[in-house]
Amino acid sequence: MKLHDSNYRGFASDNYAGAHPEVLAALAEANGGHQIAYGEDDYTAELQKVMRSHFGEQAQTFPVFNGTGANVTALTSVMPRWGAVVSTSTAHIHTDEGGAPERISGLKLFTVNSPDGKLTPALIETQAWGWGDEHRAQPMAVSIAQTTELGTLYSVAEIRAIADFAHSHHMVLHMDGARISNAAAALGVPLREFTVDAGVDILSFGGTKNGMLYGEAIVVLDPSKSDGLIFLRKLNMQLASKMRFVSAQLLALLTDDLHLRSASHSNAMAARLRSSLESGIAGGSITGLAFSQATQANAVFAVLDNSPADRIRERVRFYDWDRAGGEVRWMTAFDTTEADIDNFVAVITEELAR
Repeated sequence: MKLHDSNYRGFASDNYAGAHPEVLAALAEANGGHQIAYGEDDYTAELQKVMRSHFGEQAQTFPVFNGTGANVTALTSVMPRWGAVVSTSTAHIHTDEGGAPERISGLKLFTVNSPDGKLTPALIETQAWGWGDEHRAQPMAVSIAQTTELGTLYSVAEIRAIADFAHSHHMVLHMDGARISNAAAALGVPLREFTVDAGVDILSFGGTKNGMLYGEAIVVLDPSKSDGLIFLRKLNMQLASKMRFVSAQLLALLTDDLHLRSASHSNAMAARLRSSLESGIAGGSITGLAFSQATQANAVFAVLDNSPADRIRERVRFYDWDRAGGEVRWMTAFDTTEADIDNFVAVITEELAR
């Protein structure tokens, strides 16, 4: 029984998109018969091999249910209970995980403000202090998102600089890669070039935002920096009994570069949205619209008055980012079409003209 209009498109989140047909086909192929539960299946074994082909022979992969579970469990594995994590104030672990790092793992988050959502060694240094002070949680990890929550992108050199700073202060570098494929597509480099080769120690590898039904993976890039994941994954309620169905989806993404094909498309659709709106502004058909962040992957951050934003949202759903400042976020997905973009631009143009 179908309960929704499959032609409807929104721009609120890439999580709104369904599953990629190639992922659904992989699930069907993985179905049938019996496989050993809790990760002793053929698909999870193959996933280990494939991840190592991308991240090196030392990489260890732990499929999990979701991004919050990946982030919290990964960070828990790299520090003791008295450890703290340095992140931006817009980081997903700080703003959108319901306090899970603090409540589930008891981690302290030290946040810093960043106008573009990116950390730098100088920003990290403002919180990287107090070692040996029993009155202060000990800064023991840095967490960055690639791409960031503001849709911006770290260069390989920027990640290496952060890793060098973190390691020189005996801190571990974690990457929230919920949209890691969008980053890889935008940078045009292999996954390992801006992760393990750049000094990242542990990675949350995203799939749900790029065509999977559900599921992510923790990839330990430096096993000497992480401990206890085999126990923590269960403790944090992230151990799938029928793990083959998470692993099969991740394998589908990594087969024939599906993850890059899908991410490249969603990036291109965001670029089309941005350029179409900029053309309208330049041509005078669009007024009352500006942009607040660079469009470097599949997110467009714009600023407009709340009244037209609300009218646009009644026709095409999206989220406010900062309602007081009139900032909104428009996201594209692997299944966004050029017609979707053109229709959305027409709606924005019409409502701003009212």
